[in-house]
Amino acid sequence: MRRRGFITLLGGAAAWPLAGRAQHGSKVDRIGLLRVGPPPPSFIEPFRRTLNDRGRVEGKNYIIDFGIAESVDQLPDIAADLVRRNLDVLVASGTPAVLPARDATNVIPIVIVAAIDPIATGVVTSLARPGGNLTGLTAVFADLTGKRLELLKEFFPTLNRVALVSRPANPAHAQYVQQTELAARQLDVELRIVALSTPDEFEPAFRDASGVDALIQIDDAMFTSHRRTLVELATKYRIPGSYGLREFVDIGGFMALGPSYPDLYRRAALVVDKILKGANPADLPVQQANTFEMIVNLKTAKALDLTISPTLLARADEVIE
Repeated sequence: MRRRGFITLLGGAAAWPLAGRAQHGSKVDRIGLLRVGPPPPSFIEPFRRTLNDRGRVEGKNYIIDFGIAESVDQLPDIAADLVRRNLDVLVASGTPAVLPARDATNVIPIVIVAAIDPIATGVVTSLARPGGNLTGLTAVFADLTGKRLELLKEFFPTLNRVALVSRPANPAHAQYVQQTELAARQLDVELRIVALSTPDEFEPAFRDASGVDALIQIDDAMFTSHRRTLVELATKYRIPGSYGLREFVDIGGFMALGPSYPDLYRRAALVVDKILKGANPADLPVQQANTFEMIVNLKTAKALDLTISPTLLARADEVIE
């Protein structure tokens, strides 16, 4: 109901249908996409559709070379391989991909789509005039994790203990943790930080956190790549989960509140289009997320014996029944 395991370079028609063979005699723009794990369809489809809407025919005048890593550690090597393909623009998809992309080239234009503070991390000099060869979209809203906690408290007034799932190696996570700790103090909620570094730690962490009333998961490429496992563990230990991406809710997570990533990837395609037409990334402002969505999985709520107020459900952008 709507209210509002591999390390590889995937390029050309032999790899993915969306990267068809170019016609001879025409200029074919080559777009690299660097990320951990294959891009969810809800990300890449708006990107492709927007390019097509701008008059670009995939396989005829542009192709996408996918540089997909199985883990964060593999990103630098994959970024270097992509750069050697003589790209016209490189899209760094997801926070972990940003720094490896930046380090791989200071010549090829880079468009980021990530939950990273580009100024605090030194990626750009300013949002208005980023300088260098990098621009794009940032989904960094550290206070959103605090808002997720506030929302959980509204859903469950007796909420006392919440687990905050984080990956400390992600440079964006420190500020999310700080904002959530602040919200927890204001709401008088006990916050348990669950730091995960590898998928092998998932099961023990959920087993140890089984006494919490709910969990908040900070966005991370590793978590997104293993979203089915994480949602299954939350279900197994009967922990309502709050996520930043609807992909978790689509497969059984309780709720999501965060930027609309389909909208971010649509806007990223517009930036790519401008660069391919000759715009200098140094002069293109880094844009911030401006569309947000709340999605609730009512089937999951019922499976966990949770009672949700109709008033709260009415505030959701989408309810999965």
